[in-house]
Parts: sequence; structure tokens; C-alpha cells
Amino acid sequence: MSLNDPNWGRGGSRGPQGPGGGNQGPPDLDELWRNFNRRLSELFGRRRRGGADEPPSPPSSWRFGGGAGALFALVLAVWLASGFYIVVEGQRGVVLTFGRFSQETGPGLRWRLPWPIQSNEIVNLQQVRTLEIGYRNNVRTKVLKESLMLTDDENIVDLQFAVQYVVTDATKYIFSVRRPDESAMQIAETAMREVIGKNRMDAILYETQVDIANKTRDLMQLIHDRYGTGIQISAVTVQNAQPPEQVQAAFDDAVKAGQDRERQKNEGQAYANDVIPRSRGAASRLLQEAEGYKQRVIANAEGEASRFKQVLAEYAKAPAVTRERIYIETMQQILASTSKVMMDFRGPGNLLYLPLDKLMQQGGSATPSESQASQRNAPEPAPPEAGPRNRETLRNRERGER
Repeated sequence: MSLNDPNWGRGGSRGPQGPGGGNQGPPDLDELWRNFNRRLSELFGRRRRGGADEPPSPPSSWRFGGGAGALFALVLAVWLASGFYIVVEGQRGVVLTFGRFSQETGPGLRWRLPWPIQSNEIVNLQQVRTLEIGYRNNVRTKVLKESLMLTDDENIVDLQFAVQYVVTDATKYIFSVRRPDESAMQIAETAMREVIGKNRMDAILYETQVDIANKTRDLMQLIHDRYGTGIQISAVTVQNAQPPEQVQAAFDDAVKAGQDRERQKNEGQAYANDVIPRSRGAASRLLQEAEGYKQRVIANAEGEASRFKQVLAEYAKAPAVTRERIYIETMQQILASTSKVMMDFRGPGNLLYLPLDKLMQQGGSATPSESQASQRNAPEPAPPEAGPRNRETLRNRERGER
């Protein structure tokens, strides 16, 4: 009976005004009990015995006990059914008995004792979880408390990175640490700060980001294994690394200066690579020419010495003839390259003079084609003899004339 019922609190008759006209009173408890008992009997299929006009009798102890037992059985069935749970493929179920680890279950439909005796936790072993350190959802959304780190050369770098990991042991993941995801984030930040503290600023910004990520991953995995968190680190990715915004301009100038230095070094190296080989080639050529000159001089000296020995042998056989021959050859070599004419005339009479120099000049004014043709056809003049031998020959000639 609802509180909005107009007959609430009125007598047994339900006329418009009830007994006593419009007088209102407390609700009829007997009628309320009869309605409740009737509805409960209808629910369990129990009908009142007797005619329809027979007034209901008060509830007996047997009827009350049967309804309470049915209600208790229903509650017990619902309570026992709450112990069923489903573990999907790729997940693990961990059953807890009064909060203590009891067993680990695989995929399928499972049952445990209902709460508060036992409870279960479902852990996904195939899900790749991601941690964002130094930013949230976007690199531009920075968390400076996490991203600012101190380098080995006492500079500050603003670094954002992401960590991907999977759970390999559900029991360790639940029981080793209280908040495993938060612990994983703190371990990632600690490991990255340690690696950054052992590297210089320039190497972090421009050279060894991949190496830094690999070292951080190994260090994070070592810490997780030491704590027994049941977490396996899949990858560490450096999203962004730059100087703080307050000193960004100064670092840009330093980077430009470093690039200019490298450019000048490359230009100097290119110039050295061009000059040094040429210098070495010239030095090698000079050495080879000097060696050739040395061999030529030695060969000429040896040839002259051999020739002198042969002349000496002939001179021992016929001194006069040899002296005359040497004299003639020497004068021929001397006079071949001069325009002067010397005549050996000792007899009486007039000295005849011929303008041989004029004739030679007239002969030299011939056409270039004729002179070139004559030069091609003329044999090469013999090389002049050595100076000491010529002087010795002249001395011998003068001694013979005396």
C-alpha cells in the first residue's frame, strides 16, 4: 500500500469516506500483513485453502519459516553464483583468500568462493602499456618536474621519452609492489636521470640518443628484476631532447659556432689532401731526377775512364800519331762552335785573308725552310770532350813542337 493511497490509515471498508465518514486514523496492520502473506504465497505457488470469502487466518510459524527458508536459499544461490568469473585469452586470474595469494588461473570460466572469503584479480599479459615521462599525450604538453635533467658537464637538458612494457608475471605484478604502474614510472625516470648524468650535453642532443635509450632500457629492466615486479621493458623512445627555453638562443649560437668550426676543419683537410700529394709527387720526381743524374754522371765518368785507358794503350804503341790525332780532334771540337778563323801559317809571303765571317752570315740568312731541312739532315755534333783532357792534349802538343 502506497503512502499516496487515499485509504491509507482508514478502516476496513474502502468507501469514499470510510467508516466514520471522513475520519482518518493509523493504518490497519492486520490488513497489511494479510496482503504481504498473500503475495508471498502466490509467489511460491501456495494457495489458501477454503472458499474465496473465507477470511485469511493469521500466519502460522510453519508458513513463516517456509518463506524465510526460500528467501535464504535464493540469497545463498545468488551469493554462490557471484563466485563465477571469466578469464579471457591472454589474461591471468589471481585468486586471493582473505587477501592472501591462493592460486593463479588460466583462460576460461572459473569459480572461486564468493566474497568475502575469496576474491580475484584479472591481469592482462598481452597488453602493451605505455608510460609518458616529461609530457602528457603531446610533446608540447611538458611536465618540467619530470623532464629537466642534469648532464655530466653540469648543464640542464629538457628531455621527454616514452616507455613501453608488458606484464610477464601476474602474481609478482600484484603482490611485489603496491602500485606497479606508478612504480614503473618512477623507475623509468630514475634510470633516465642516471644515464643522462653520465653523458655530456652535446652527445645527448646530437649524437647518442639511440644509445641513451638502449642503456636506459637495460638499466630499467635490471631494477625491475631486482624488485621482482613481473614487468618486461619492451622499448624506450626519446621523443624530444633540447636545452631549456631560457638558454635556447645561446645553445643555437654555440651549435652554429661548432658547425663553422667543423666546416673550416673540413676545408683545411681538403686543402691538405690537395697539397700534400702534389708535394710528395714533386719530391719523388726530384729524387728520381737526382738519382738519374747520379747514374748518368757515374756512367759518363766510367766511360771516360775506359776511353782514356784505351787511348793510353794506343798512345803507348804510337805516341806521335796519337798526339796528332788528339790535337786535330780537339781543335775540331773547339773551332766548330766559334765564328773566328785561325790559320797556322809559318812560311814567308803575304797572308791571305778571306772574309769567312761575312760568308757565314750570308749563309745564315737562308730561308727558314732550307735551314730547317739542313738541320734535319745534318748529323748531330759530337759532344765536347772533357776540359782536363783537352788541356793535357794541348800541353803535349806544345811540348812536341818545342
